[in-house]
Amino acid sequence: MLTINVAVLPAVVIVLRLRRRTEARSRNDEKLTVLIVLVFGVLVAPTAFGQGVLDGVAQLADGISPAGR
Repeated sequence: MLTINVAVLPAVVIVLRLRRRTEARSRNDEKLTVLIVLVFGVLVAPTAFGQGVLDGVAQLADGISPAGR
């Protein structure tokens, strides 16, 4: 049986939408893209990949932030 991760579809849609020219986008089109990206983030966040990205961003922020020193 073939199974597909639920986050794959929004990822494909995001890639296709971002490949288009930015001059041709309307305000509603941009809002829809942001909504799709947010849904993708919610779907990916609890996965091991999402946790790895979160840890990487946290380490980067700690390295850049002067408050962490």
